[in-house]
Amino acid sequence: MKIQYKEKIFELEQPETINNLLKQEIENNEFPVVAAIFDNEFVNLDFKLRKDGEVKLVDILSKQGMRIYRRTLIYLFVMVSRKLYPESNATVNYYLSNATYCDLGNMEVTEEMVEELEKEMRNVIDSNLPIEDKIMNREEAEKFFEDNNTKRGKLQFDLESNNEIHMNICGNYFNYCYGILANNTNIVKMFDLIKYDKGLLIMYPTTHNPKKIEKVIQSKKINWALNEYNDIHKILNINTVYKLNTAVEEKRIKDVIMLDEALHEKKIVNIADKIAKNRDIKMILIAGPSSSGKTTFAQRLGIQLRINKIKPVTISVDNYFVERTETPRDENGDYNFETIEAIDLELFNNHLTKLLNGEEIEMPHFDFHVGTKVYNGEKMKLNDDEVLVIEGIHCLNDRLTSSIPKEQKFKVYISALPVLNMDRYTKVSSTDTRLIRRIVRDYQFRGYSAKHTINTWPSVIKGEVKNIYPFQEEADAIFNTSLIYELGVLKGIAEPLLEGISKEEIEYAEAQRLLSLLKYIKIIPAEMVPTNSLLKEFVGGGDFKY
Repeated sequence: MKIQYKEKIFELEQPETINNLLKQEIENNEFPVVAAIFDNEFVNLDFKLRKDGEVKLVDILSKQGMRIYRRTLIYLFVMVSRKLYPESNATVNYYLSNATYCDLGNMEVTEEMVEELEKEMRNVIDSNLPIEDKIMNREEAEKFFEDNNTKRGKLQFDLESNNEIHMNICGNYFNYCYGILANNTNIVKMFDLIKYDKGLLIMYPTTHNPKKIEKVIQSKKINWALNEYNDIHKILNINTVYKLNTAVEEKRIKDVIMLDEALHEKKIVNIADKIAKNRDIKMILIAGPSSSGKTTFAQRLGIQLRINKIKPVTISVDNYFVERTETPRDENGDYNFETIEAIDLELFNNHLTKLLNGEEIEMPHFDFHVGTKVYNGEKMKLNDDEVLVIEGIHCLNDRLTSSIPKEQKFKVYISALPVLNMDRYTKVSSTDTRLIRRIVRDYQFRGYSAKHTINTWPSVIKGEVKNIYPFQEEADAIFNTSLIYELGVLKGIAEPLLEGISKEEIEYAEAQRLLSLLKYIKIIPAEMVPTNSLLKEFVGGGDFKY
């Protein structure tokens, strides 16, 4: 058989693992190699090559590589915590930019415990232990679960279409983290553990700085929002895919949907009430990453403001782009519409100041075909009982509204912060939830394929990292747009779109990764979603216009 790696062609007479075939290339790679892509699918380094194909190595410079690195560290942490503290109940609570917050259940973590855990993790890593992917058929798996009296990885078994059940085994420890792990403990050398809140942070490098562990930026407001939603969904007893699926099977999902939507409404009411109490506020600025549901949130907030006798008036930043000839370009020479320098800040601030002073302005409309602002005589004036509502990626950045006094502005950061776990050890990431939302919306309303959305997603993320995340702490309020049940609804639309990406296409590997997440979630009919739900912005059939 012929195996291609970059310009090399290997002629194999019998099956060989990627790790053995490319041992030298893996060892000489500048950054840790955690997996590979063979025939456009992510595979473990111990994967045996049995047919012709092309191999690409996956290191921590890629987002997927860093996910595998993080997943392996979490696996080792849970392994070690069970060894040192058998009565503990390790749980992954949420991800930060370069750290994962974990706790040990009802056992509060001390500085001494952190030292013990880190020392033992480093011992395991230095021992160069293999992490094996044991594959069982359903009969073997049933006996395995029974003999070991365990539910670890049980979600695989509960999926009747799963004929292969995987278990990751290291020494005498076993678990499954719903995704590929590195094949050896020695690969994940770079990490730190630090005491944090009642638990600890597992810290690791990032794709942007793969050679160093950066200091964690402790986003207290984001952490508070994450903890609040985690606590609420634990009270509702719906915090894992297993429990969500059980609610579907037992026909309790309508109650879950109503409670989740009520939680959203309550948070929106609280934000509107907070704004209403401060009559100095004349401008509400809303920002958040792609597919967070900003448009629906703004309209639902507007309803609650009206109840408080405040009339919202929307102004679009998109109408204030600089002329096309003045638009900055990125490193590739393409127009960069996402940088704040693409906005005519002088004109925008001039108009905002006039509006807040009670003066009338003539609104521009940006003609994207021509690349210039046009004026068609549309006038705008702000009355005493009205507030401006502005939505955009730069709204948390004070440069956008530099001429407006701080006391007149109220900033809201919204995002689909993660609330659902596959199990105690595996969190469904915010990025994956938003990507699935965007795939569905792009197809439903923009005519884009899943392939197109996946292809453009990295550039979307790049813009968010630069223009949104650094300003999160500037927010006066944070709204988590996640709904615990949403992936069950999105699955029915997203799954066939992802399955439509062929194996020959470069986006196939990412599509298969998303499908491997969705396959464990039971479908929830879109008709069950209330018509004012934020989720309708993506699946359609809602009350609001977009």
